[in-house]
Amino acid sequence: QLHLVESGGGLVQAGDSLRLSCAAPGPTFNMYDIGWFRRAPGKEREFVAAIGWRGSKILYGDSVKDRFTISRDNAKNTVILEMNNLKAEDTAVYYCAARSARITLVDSSDSYEYWGQGTQVTISS
Repeated sequence: QLHLVESGGGLVQAGDSLRLSCAAPGPTFNMYDIGWFRRAPGKEREFVAAIGWRGSKILYGDSVKDRFTISRDNAKNTVILEMNNLKAEDTAVYYCAARSARITLVDSSDSYEYWGQGTQVTISS
């Protein structure tokens, strides 16, 4: 099993930036693709970004690709989501998820096996 822990959420104003972290202690972190998803009140879970096990392959959701940046540091067992120019519609609980590395990255939540508990991000208008 892989235990994922998100951190960095909080309350910020529109236009501000926020940095989320996803950490997973253990020796096999570099064997997993990592994805970020979010769920806003009354809405379905939405894909945000994903990164492959080496950090070379990256996917972004259309609503965030010009504002968010995903990266990973396998030496620290950490994936970072840098969120810039935040908008009210970014308000949601953000989750990191993991799946065993594959040839291609995917944006479907059904493909990810391990999930963290989530961190709340709230943007005031």
